Amino acid sequence: MSAQPPLHLAVALDGAGWHPAAWREPDARPHDLFTARYWADLVAEAERGRLDFVTFEDSLGPQSSHPIEPDARTDQVRGRLDAVLVAARVAPLTRHIGLIPTVVATHTEPFHISKAIATLDYVSAGRAGVRVQVSARQNEAAHFGRRTVPRLRFDERDTPEGRELSAELLGEAADHIEVVRRLWDSWEDDAEIRDVATGRFIDRDKLHYIDFEGRHFSVKGPSITPRPPQGQPVVSALAYGSASFPLVGGSADIGFVTPHDTDQARAVVADIRAAQAVAGRKEEPLHIFGDLVVFLDEDPAAAGARKERLDRLAGYVYTSDAEVFTGSAGQLADLLLEWRRAGLSGFRLRPGAIGHDLEQITRHLVPELQRRDAFRHAYEADTLRGLLGLARPANRYAAA
Repeated sequence: MSAQPPLHLAVALDGAGWHPAAWREPDARPHDLFTARYWADLVAEAERGRLDFVTFEDSLGPQSSHPIEPDARTDQVRGRLDAVLVAARVAPLTRHIGLIPTVVATHTEPFHISKAIATLDYVSAGRAGVRVQVSARQNEAAHFGRRTVPRLRFDERDTPEGRELSAELLGEAADHIEVVRRLWDSWEDDAEIRDVATGRFIDRDKLHYIDFEGRHFSVKGPSITPRPPQGQPVVSALAYGSASFPLVGGSADIGFVTPHDTDQARAVVADIRAAQAVAGRKEEPLHIFGDLVVFLDEDPAAAGARKERLDRLAGYVYTSDAEVFTGSAGQLADLLLEWRRAGLSGFRLRPGAIGHDLEQITRHLVPELQRRDAFRHAYEADTLRGLLGLARPANRYAAA
Protein backbone atom coordinates (compact mmCIF):
# COMPACT_ATOMS: atom_id res chain seq x y z
CA MET A 1 0.00 0.00 0.00
CA SER A 2 1.12 3.56 -0.71
CA ALA A 3 2.24 5.56 2.34
CA GLN A 4 0.99 8.77 0.73
CA PRO A 5 -2.58 9.85 0.00
CA PRO A 6 -3.81 9.23 -3.55
CA LEU A 7 -3.07 11.83 -6.17
CA HIS A 8 -5.63 14.33 -7.34
CA LEU A 9 -5.88 14.48 -11.12
CA ALA A 10 -7.48 17.02 -13.45
CA VAL A 11 -7.54 17.81 -17.16
CA ALA A 12 -7.36 21.26 -18.76
CA LEU A 13 -9.66 21.44 -21.78
CA ASP A 14 -8.85 23.90 -24.54
CA GLY A 15 -10.20 23.65 -28.09
CA ALA A 16 -8.85 20.60 -29.92
CA GLY A 17 -5.83 20.37 -27.63
CA TRP A 18 -2.91 22.44 -26.43
CA HIS A 19 -0.79 21.92 -29.53
CA PRO A 20 -1.76 24.59 -32.08
CA ALA A 21 -1.97 22.01 -34.88
CA ALA A 22 -4.08 19.54 -32.88
CA TRP A 23 -7.26 20.50 -34.74
CA ARG A 24 -5.78 18.95 -37.90
CA GLU A 25 -5.60 15.46 -36.41
CA PRO A 26 -8.02 12.88 -37.91
CA ASP A 27 -9.86 12.47 -34.58
CA ALA A 28 -9.96 16.17 -33.66
CA ARG A 29 -13.62 17.00 -34.57
CA PRO A 30 -12.92 20.62 -35.63
CA HIS A 31 -16.48 21.04 -36.94
CA ASP A 32 -17.81 20.30 -33.45
CA LEU A 33 -15.69 22.73 -31.42
CA PHE A 34 -18.56 25.18 -30.99
CA THR A 35 -21.21 22.60 -30.10
CA ALA A 36 -22.44 21.56 -26.66
CA ARG A 37 -22.08 17.88 -27.58
CA TYR A 38 -18.34 18.21 -28.12
CA TRP A 39 -17.73 19.56 -24.62
CA ALA A 40 -20.20 17.16 -23.05
CA ASP A 41 -18.33 14.24 -24.63
CA LEU A 42 -14.97 15.46 -23.33
CA VAL A 43 -16.22 15.93 -19.78
CA ALA A 44 -18.02 12.57 -19.85
CA GLU A 45 -14.73 10.91 -20.81
CA ALA A 46 -12.92 12.71 -17.99
CA GLU A 47 -15.61 11.55 -15.57
CA ARG A 48 -15.25 7.96 -16.78
CA GLY A 49 -11.63 8.29 -15.69
CA ARG A 50 -12.79 9.44 -12.22
CA LEU A 51 -10.81 12.66 -12.49
CA ASP A 52 -11.31 15.27 -9.77
CA PHE A 53 -12.24 18.08 -12.14
CA VAL A 54 -11.82 19.63 -15.56
CA THR A 55 -10.90 23.24 -16.26
CA PHE A 56 -12.20 25.19 -19.25
CA GLU A 57 -9.90 27.79 -20.80
CA ASP A 58 -11.24 31.22 -21.70
CA SER A 59 -10.07 34.67 -22.73
CA LEU A 60 -11.48 38.02 -23.82
CA GLY A 61 -9.77 38.00 -27.22
CA PRO A 62 -8.92 35.47 -29.92
CA GLN A 63 -6.17 32.96 -29.23
CA SER A 64 -2.75 34.04 -30.44
CA SER A 65 0.67 32.51 -31.01
CA HIS A 66 2.12 35.77 -29.66
CA PRO A 67 2.33 36.02 -25.84
CA ILE A 68 0.75 39.49 -25.49
CA GLU A 69 -0.60 40.57 -28.89
CA PRO A 70 -3.04 39.27 -31.53
CA ASP A 71 -1.58 37.49 -34.52
CA ALA A 72 -2.70 37.10 -38.13
CA ARG A 73 -2.50 33.31 -38.36
CA THR A 74 -5.38 31.53 -40.02
CA ASP A 75 -4.05 27.98 -39.63
CA GLN A 76 -4.85 27.66 -35.91
CA VAL A 77 -8.05 27.51 -33.89
CA ARG A 78 -9.46 30.96 -33.19
CA GLY A 79 -12.59 31.70 -31.19
CA ARG A 80 -14.11 30.20 -28.04
CA LEU A 81 -17.39 29.52 -26.31
CA ASP A 82 -17.89 31.14 -22.92
CA ALA A 83 -16.31 28.86 -20.30
CA VAL A 84 -18.89 29.47 -17.56
CA LEU A 85 -21.79 28.79 -19.92
CA VAL A 86 -20.13 25.62 -21.25
CA ALA A 87 -19.67 24.36 -17.70
CA ALA A 88 -23.31 25.13 -16.89
CA ARG A 89 -24.47 23.27 -20.02
CA VAL A 90 -22.37 20.21 -19.18
CA ALA A 91 -23.21 20.14 -15.46
CA PRO A 92 -26.61 18.36 -15.68
CA LEU A 93 -25.06 15.67 -17.89
CA THR A 94 -22.48 14.68 -15.27
CA ARG A 95 -22.74 13.46 -11.68
CA HIS A 96 -19.38 13.53 -9.95
CA ILE A 97 -16.65 15.50 -11.70
CA GLY A 98 -15.82 19.07 -10.72
CA LEU A 99 -16.27 21.88 -13.26
CA ILE A 100 -13.88 24.85 -13.13
CA PRO A 101 -14.32 27.53 -15.83
CA THR A 102 -11.78 30.31 -16.32
CA VAL A 103 -12.79 33.94 -15.78
CA VAL A 104 -10.71 37.02 -16.57
CA ALA A 105 -10.87 39.13 -13.43
CA THR A 106 -9.19 42.09 -15.11
CA HIS A 107 -12.29 43.15 -17.05
CA THR A 108 -15.12 41.25 -15.34
CA GLU A 109 -17.11 42.57 -12.40
CA PRO A 110 -16.90 40.34 -9.31
CA PHE A 111 -20.65 40.71 -8.69
CA HIS A 112 -21.35 39.06 -12.04
CA ILE A 113 -18.84 36.29 -11.43
CA SER A 114 -20.13 35.56 -7.93
CA LYS A 115 -23.66 34.87 -9.13
CA ALA A 116 -22.50 32.99 -12.24
CA ILE A 117 -20.35 30.57 -10.24
CA ALA A 118 -22.99 30.29 -7.51
CA THR A 119 -25.49 29.36 -10.22
CA LEU A 120 -23.05 26.79 -11.61
CA ASP A 121 -22.75 25.32 -8.12
CA TYR A 122 -26.52 24.95 -7.97
CA VAL A 123 -26.95 23.35 -11.40
CA SER A 124 -24.05 20.96 -10.71
CA ALA A 125 -25.25 20.15 -7.17
CA GLY A 126 -22.04 21.36 -5.55
CA ARG A 127 -19.30 20.70 -8.12
CA ALA A 128 -18.38 24.24 -9.19
CA GLY A 129 -15.12 26.09 -9.03
CA VAL A 130 -13.52 29.04 -10.77
CA ARG A 131 -10.06 29.73 -12.17
CA VAL A 132 -9.19 33.40 -11.88
CA GLN A 133 -6.98 34.84 -14.62
CA VAL A 134 -5.58 38.30 -15.35
CA SER A 135 -4.99 39.97 -18.71
CA ALA A 136 -2.30 42.42 -19.76
CA ARG A 137 -3.35 42.45 -23.42
CA GLN A 138 -4.12 45.83 -24.95
CA ASN A 139 -6.57 44.36 -27.45
CA GLU A 140 -8.67 42.86 -24.66
CA ALA A 141 -8.71 46.13 -22.71
CA ALA A 142 -9.90 47.87 -25.89
CA HIS A 143 -13.06 45.72 -25.92
CA PHE A 144 -14.23 47.46 -22.76
CA GLY A 145 -12.79 50.95 -23.02
CA ARG A 146 -12.64 51.46 -19.27
CA ARG A 147 -8.87 51.33 -18.85
CA THR A 148 -5.63 51.33 -20.78
CA VAL A 149 -2.83 48.80 -20.49
CA PRO A 150 0.76 49.91 -21.17
CA ARG A 151 2.40 48.35 -24.19
CA LEU A 152 5.16 46.11 -22.88
CA ARG A 153 7.11 43.47 -24.76
CA PHE A 154 7.10 39.94 -23.34
CA ASP A 155 10.78 40.28 -22.44
CA GLU A 156 9.98 43.41 -20.40
CA ARG A 157 8.04 41.50 -17.73
CA ASP A 158 10.94 41.77 -15.28
CA THR A 159 11.49 45.51 -15.74
CA PRO A 160 10.17 48.01 -13.16
CA GLU A 161 7.26 48.78 -15.51
CA GLY A 162 6.50 45.10 -15.98
CA ARG A 163 6.61 44.37 -12.25
CA GLU A 164 4.38 47.36 -11.55
CA LEU A 165 1.80 46.16 -14.07
CA SER A 166 1.88 42.61 -12.65
CA ALA A 167 1.43 43.90 -9.12
CA GLU A 168 -1.52 46.03 -10.22
CA LEU A 169 -3.30 43.21 -12.06
CA LEU A 170 -2.64 40.58 -9.40
CA GLY A 171 -3.69 42.95 -6.62
CA GLU A 172 -6.92 43.58 -8.46
CA ALA A 173 -7.43 39.81 -8.84
CA ALA A 174 -6.96 39.34 -5.08
CA ASP A 175 -9.62 41.99 -4.39
CA HIS A 176 -11.85 40.36 -7.02
CA ILE A 177 -11.64 37.01 -5.21
CA GLU A 178 -12.30 38.64 -1.84
CA VAL A 179 -15.45 40.35 -3.14
CA VAL A 180 -16.67 37.13 -4.77
CA ARG A 181 -16.11 35.15 -1.57
CA ARG A 182 -17.93 37.75 0.55
CA LEU A 183 -20.87 37.77 -1.85
CA TRP A 184 -21.13 33.97 -1.62
CA ASP A 185 -21.45 34.42 2.15
CA SER A 186 -23.88 37.34 1.95
CA TRP A 187 -26.82 34.94 2.29
CA GLU A 188 -26.76 32.73 5.37
CA ASP A 189 -27.45 29.06 4.73
CA ASP A 190 -30.93 29.23 6.24
CA ALA A 191 -31.92 32.62 4.83
CA GLU A 192 -34.61 30.99 2.68
CA ILE A 193 -37.70 30.11 4.72
CA ARG A 194 -40.12 29.22 1.90
CA ASP A 195 -43.07 28.97 4.28
CA VAL A 196 -46.25 29.13 2.23
CA ALA A 197 -48.49 29.24 5.30
CA THR A 198 -46.91 32.42 6.67
CA GLY A 199 -46.01 33.90 3.30
CA ARG A 200 -42.35 34.29 4.25
CA PHE A 201 -39.89 33.27 1.55
CA ILE A 202 -36.71 34.73 3.07
CA ASP A 203 -35.48 35.99 6.40
CA ARG A 204 -34.20 39.44 5.46
CA ASP A 205 -32.07 39.58 8.62
CA LYS A 206 -29.97 36.75 7.19
CA LEU A 207 -28.99 38.66 4.06
CA HIS A 208 -25.94 40.84 4.61
CA TYR A 209 -24.34 43.85 3.01
CA ILE A 210 -20.68 43.10 2.36
CA ASP A 211 -19.73 46.81 2.15
CA PHE A 212 -16.44 46.13 0.39
CA GLU A 213 -14.37 49.26 -0.22
CA GLY A 214 -11.01 48.74 -1.87
CA ARG A 215 -8.70 50.26 -4.41
CA HIS A 216 -10.29 48.41 -7.29
CA PHE A 217 -13.90 47.73 -6.27
CA SER A 218 -16.69 49.21 -4.20
CA VAL A 219 -19.44 46.62 -3.72
CA LYS A 220 -22.43 46.93 -1.42
CA GLY A 221 -24.07 43.51 -1.68
CA PRO A 222 -25.80 41.29 -0.89
CA SER A 223 -25.78 38.85 -3.79
CA ILE A 224 -28.99 38.06 -5.65
CA THR A 225 -28.18 34.32 -5.51
CA PRO A 226 -28.47 32.34 -2.26
CA ARG A 227 -25.32 30.87 -0.74
CA PRO A 228 -23.98 28.10 -3.02
CA PRO A 229 -24.36 24.44 -2.01
CA GLN A 230 -20.62 24.20 -1.24
CA GLY A 231 -20.75 27.44 0.74
CA GLN A 232 -17.62 28.53 -1.11
CA PRO A 233 -17.00 27.02 -4.57
CA VAL A 234 -13.36 26.15 -5.16
CA VAL A 235 -11.14 29.07 -6.22
CA SER A 236 -8.02 28.36 -8.29
CA ALA A 237 -5.33 30.32 -10.11
CA LEU A 238 -2.24 29.63 -12.20
CA ALA A 239 0.95 30.64 -10.36
CA TYR A 240 3.27 31.41 -13.25
CA GLY A 241 6.22 33.28 -11.78
CA SER A 242 6.94 34.54 -8.28
CA ALA A 243 4.74 37.64 -8.65
CA SER A 244 1.65 35.43 -8.58
CA PHE A 245 2.62 33.38 -5.52
CA PRO A 246 0.96 35.85 -3.07
CA LEU A 247 -2.32 35.58 -5.01
CA VAL A 248 -2.34 31.79 -4.73
CA GLY A 249 -1.01 31.74 -1.18
CA GLY A 250 -3.44 34.39 0.02
CA SER A 251 -6.62 33.75 -1.93
CA ALA A 252 -6.86 30.33 -3.64
CA ASP A 253 -7.87 26.78 -2.76
CA ILE A 254 -5.79 25.38 -5.63
CA GLY A 255 -2.67 26.77 -7.25
CA PHE A 256 -1.52 25.45 -10.62
CA VAL A 257 2.26 25.59 -11.08
CA THR A 258 4.57 24.85 -14.00
CA PRO A 259 7.84 23.27 -12.82
CA HIS A 260 10.10 21.50 -15.30
CA ASP A 261 11.82 19.14 -12.87
CA THR A 262 11.63 17.89 -9.31
CA ASP A 263 13.90 20.58 -7.90
CA GLN A 264 11.81 23.35 -9.45
CA ALA A 265 8.66 21.69 -8.11
CA ARG A 266 10.11 21.59 -4.60
CA ALA A 267 11.20 25.24 -4.80
CA VAL A 268 7.87 26.58 -6.06
CA VAL A 269 5.94 24.60 -3.45
CA ALA A 270 8.14 26.12 -0.74
CA ASP A 271 7.61 29.63 -2.13
CA ILE A 272 3.82 29.25 -2.23
CA ARG A 273 3.74 27.79 1.28
CA ALA A 274 5.77 30.79 2.45
CA ALA A 275 3.30 33.17 0.76
CA GLN A 276 0.46 31.26 2.39
CA ALA A 277 2.05 31.76 5.81
CA VAL A 278 2.59 35.47 5.20
CA ALA A 279 -1.12 35.75 4.33
CA GLY A 280 -2.04 34.15 7.67
CA ARG A 281 -3.39 31.00 6.03
CA LYS A 282 -0.73 28.53 7.17
CA GLU A 283 -3.27 26.21 8.77
CA GLU A 284 -5.72 26.31 5.84
CA PRO A 285 -5.66 23.58 3.17
CA LEU A 286 -4.19 24.69 -0.14
CA HIS A 287 -3.64 22.23 -2.98
CA ILE A 288 -0.72 22.76 -5.34
CA PHE A 289 -1.15 21.02 -8.70
CA GLY A 290 1.62 20.62 -11.25
CA ASP A 291 0.70 21.38 -14.87
CA LEU A 292 2.07 19.31 -17.76
CA VAL A 293 1.29 19.19 -21.47
CA VAL A 294 1.12 15.51 -22.40
CA PHE A 295 1.45 13.46 -25.57
CA LEU A 296 0.87 9.80 -24.69
CA ASP A 297 1.16 6.54 -26.59
CA GLU A 298 1.76 2.92 -25.68
CA ASP A 299 5.04 3.22 -27.61
CA PRO A 300 6.98 6.24 -26.26
CA ALA A 301 8.63 6.73 -29.65
CA ALA A 302 5.18 7.07 -31.24
CA ALA A 303 4.27 9.85 -28.83
CA GLY A 304 7.42 11.77 -29.71
CA ALA A 305 6.88 11.21 -33.43
CA ARG A 306 3.30 12.45 -33.17
CA LYS A 307 4.40 15.69 -31.55
CA GLU A 308 7.12 16.15 -34.17
CA ARG A 309 4.54 15.70 -36.92
CA LEU A 310 2.29 18.31 -35.31
CA ASP A 311 5.28 20.65 -34.97
CA ARG A 312 5.91 20.36 -38.70
CA LEU A 313 2.26 21.21 -39.42
CA ALA A 314 2.49 24.25 -37.12
CA GLY A 315 5.78 25.39 -38.65
CA TYR A 316 7.67 25.54 -35.35
CA VAL A 317 8.56 23.42 -32.33
CA TYR A 318 5.78 23.73 -29.79
CA THR A 319 6.85 24.68 -26.28
CA SER A 320 4.84 25.78 -23.26
CA ASP A 321 5.12 27.46 -19.89
CA ALA A 322 4.58 23.95 -18.52
CA GLU A 323 6.75 20.88 -19.07
CA VAL A 324 5.91 19.12 -22.35
CA PHE A 325 5.91 15.34 -21.79
CA THR A 326 6.03 12.73 -24.54
CA GLY A 327 6.00 9.05 -23.65
CA SER A 328 3.89 6.20 -22.31
CA ALA A 329 1.33 6.22 -19.51
CA GLY A 330 3.72 4.22 -17.36
CA GLN A 331 6.51 6.74 -17.86
CA LEU A 332 4.16 9.60 -17.01
CA ALA A 333 3.03 7.77 -13.86
CA ASP A 334 6.69 7.48 -12.84
CA LEU A 335 7.15 11.23 -13.31
CA LEU A 336 3.99 12.20 -11.43
CA LEU A 337 4.92 10.05 -8.43
CA GLU A 338 8.42 11.47 -8.44
CA TRP A 339 7.13 15.05 -8.49
CA ARG A 340 4.62 14.24 -5.77
CA ARG A 341 7.57 13.77 -3.41
CA ALA A 342 8.36 17.46 -3.97
CA GLY A 343 5.08 18.41 -2.24
CA LEU A 344 2.57 18.50 -5.10
CA SER A 345 -0.82 17.08 -4.17
CA GLY A 346 -2.11 16.68 -7.70
CA PHE A 347 -1.63 17.36 -11.38
CA ARG A 348 -3.54 19.16 -14.11
CA LEU A 349 -2.76 17.56 -17.45
CA ARG A 350 -3.10 19.51 -20.68
CA PRO A 351 -3.76 17.03 -23.53
CA GLY A 352 -1.57 17.89 -26.52
CA ALA A 353 -4.27 16.62 -28.89
CA ILE A 354 -7.53 16.00 -27.06
CA GLY A 355 -8.92 13.47 -29.53
CA HIS A 356 -6.09 11.08 -28.71
CA ASP A 357 -4.51 12.15 -25.44
CA LEU A 358 -7.63 12.52 -23.29
CA GLU A 359 -8.41 8.82 -23.66
CA GLN A 360 -4.76 8.00 -23.08
CA ILE A 361 -5.13 9.75 -19.71
CA THR A 362 -8.45 8.18 -18.71
CA ARG A 363 -7.95 4.68 -20.12
CA HIS A 364 -4.22 4.14 -19.67
CA LEU A 365 -2.72 6.58 -17.15
CA VAL A 366 -5.54 6.24 -14.62
CA PRO A 367 -5.44 2.41 -14.56
CA GLU A 368 -1.65 2.58 -14.23
CA LEU A 369 -1.94 4.89 -11.21
CA GLN A 370 -4.67 2.68 -9.75
CA ARG A 371 -2.40 -0.36 -10.04
CA ARG A 372 0.15 1.59 -8.01
CA ASP A 373 -2.48 2.47 -5.39
CA ALA A 374 -2.00 6.15 -6.27
CA PHE A 375 -5.47 7.08 -7.57
CA ARG A 376 -9.08 6.48 -6.60
CA HIS A 377 -11.11 3.54 -7.92
CA ALA A 378 -14.45 5.26 -7.27
CA TYR A 379 -15.70 8.74 -6.49
CA GLU A 380 -15.82 9.14 -2.72
CA ALA A 381 -17.74 12.43 -2.43
CA ASP A 382 -20.60 14.27 -4.10
CA THR A 383 -19.05 17.76 -4.16
CA LEU A 384 -15.83 19.16 -5.55
CA ARG A 385 -14.77 20.32 -2.10
CA GLY A 386 -15.41 16.80 -0.88
CA LEU A 387 -13.27 15.24 -3.60
CA LEU A 388 -10.44 17.60 -2.67
CA GLY A 389 -10.80 17.00 1.06
CA LEU A 390 -11.89 20.58 1.72
CA ALA A 391 -14.45 21.14 4.49
CA ARG A 392 -17.54 23.25 3.83
CA PRO A 393 -16.62 26.62 5.37
CA ALA A 394 -18.71 28.46 7.93
CA ASN A 395 -20.44 31.64 6.78
CA ARG A 396 -18.43 34.67 7.92
CA TYR A 397 -21.57 36.76 8.50
CA ALA A 398 -23.65 34.24 10.42
CA ALA A 399 -23.86 34.64 14.18
CA ALA A 400 -21.75 32.07 16.01
